[in-house]
Amino acid sequence: MAYFRQLGRAARSFGRALLAQAPSTAFEGASARKRLAAWQETDAAIASMLAAEGDQLVRRCRGLVRKNHWARCAEDSFVANAIGVGIKPQSLHPQEELRKKVNLLWRDSCDETDSAGVTDFYGQQATAAREVFQAGEVLGRFRPRRPSDGLLVPLQLQIIPAEHLPFMDTRPAPGQAAGGLNVIRSGIEFDALGARAAYWLYREHPQLGVFALSTQANEQVRVPADSVAHIFQVLRAGQYRGQPWLTPVMVTLYELDQFVDAVLVRQKLANMFLGWQRRANLDDIGPLANAIAPGEGTGADVGFGELTGGTVIDLDPGDTLEFNEPPDPSGFAEFLKPMLHAVAAGVGVTYEQLTGDLEGVNYSSIRAGLLEFRRRIEQFQFQTFAHQFCRPFWRRWIDAAVLAGALPMPSGAQAWRDLYSVEWRTPKWEWVDPLKDVLATKEEVRCGFTSRTAVIHERGYDPEQVEAEITADNARADNAGNVYDSDPRKTANNGAAAAQAADPATRETITVPAKQPPAADQGVVQ
Repeated sequence: MAYFRQLGRAARSFGRALLAQAPSTAFEGASARKRLAAWQETDAAIASMLAAEGDQLVRRCRGLVRKNHWARCAEDSFVANAIGVGIKPQSLHPQEELRKKVNLLWRDSCDETDSAGVTDFYGQQATAAREVFQAGEVLGRFRPRRPSDGLLVPLQLQIIPAEHLPFMDTRPAPGQAAGGLNVIRSGIEFDALGARAAYWLYREHPQLGVFALSTQANEQVRVPADSVAHIFQVLRAGQYRGQPWLTPVMVTLYELDQFVDAVLVRQKLANMFLGWQRRANLDDIGPLANAIAPGEGTGADVGFGELTGGTVIDLDPGDTLEFNEPPDPSGFAEFLKPMLHAVAAGVGVTYEQLTGDLEGVNYSSIRAGLLEFRRRIEQFQFQTFAHQFCRPFWRRWIDAAVLAGALPMPSGAQAWRDLYSVEWRTPKWEWVDPLKDVLATKEEVRCGFTSRTAVIHERGYDPEQVEAEITADNARADNAGNVYDSDPRKTANNGAAAAQAADPATRETITVPAKQPPAADQGVVQ
């Protein structure tokens, strides 16, 4: 036996020697030496990872938003900036009259789009954005209606949470002809080319229980893909389902919340515990003979109890009263702040938005942080939300309006493209010092770097409507004989009357010398 133990020690020694002589890896990040031996990562596809763990991620993310104030604040900030009062469409049809008709019809009918009847289309946008934040994705189902329902455009939208689409539903698609190649992955049916063919949705939320409206709530229904808008941010190629936005910081937020709660309880108990009585007679280990319960009054002969104004403490000879000293919470804020910075970075909002802490912030620093944040929001608005949610509903809405006779039937493919043509305008962001931005925008327009139309679009307004309002305001002021300082037709930029500013007698004459030809011996510098 001793021989085998010696042989084992020799083998281990030889193995360590070989490892020490092994050449290093080409990349330090790929090293398997002792320093990184515990760093093991998976190479699984994101679709399979979400299929296995997506349900748990969604549950925990929703729980954090419900219970954690930082998570809720991050969600509110994200939705307020990404959606605001709504991402609004503006028809780009080349014919002015038809363009106005489309925009007016949309304005009147977007109040009727919610199949639940609790909000309008822009409220549905905010709901969808919240679902994307919490669950990483949301589904919108297009619900055609009958003409007898009395809608301006017989089409509505139903917002469906991600729980209606099961992550673990992976099987061959049923109902196919023999040899069919359609498969279901994470509740989504794909055809032979890998395109989405349908979504297999529960009729109602699978956890409604007794609150379900139907006895078939847990039955899955096949809904064609062209009747569903699936909104999620694509983080990796080959991704089928969305990933909750709190995933990178989920553990940090959970444990940080527990840490703050523990510190709060510790300080509370330490401050509630007043002190103790040290008795001279150590044989007396029974309860305090002269202790009173809180609320029984105070006065002389009080050994230990609630201290209020006018309390007299009467101790036995040799007894002492020692007071508790609560722990010093200094250093708590210094630890908490960098942790919240890390959470804000992982969620994609600024530290100030996550916490509301504006200490030490100036105009330049908060502007720089907001610019970076708004670049991320714009990326989500146009590459994800407008493309996956707004655009498909607009096309279905146009189709429904044409079939209902609310819009004229286009003749030809180009006419249909003109009718579908739309620009989605995001809400205007306010700045801390708007005067500086207005002056900068004014200079850009005067220099020809942008147009008034583009500026009005950036503010979320319709240029044609703005021009019409200005014309109406000017006509109304002229009819009433009023002159306003804001009217550039009658008031110069310096406040003087426009007629005086335009008077040639008041202008300074500037003589510009004629350009002289170069001298004969003046060469060209190479």
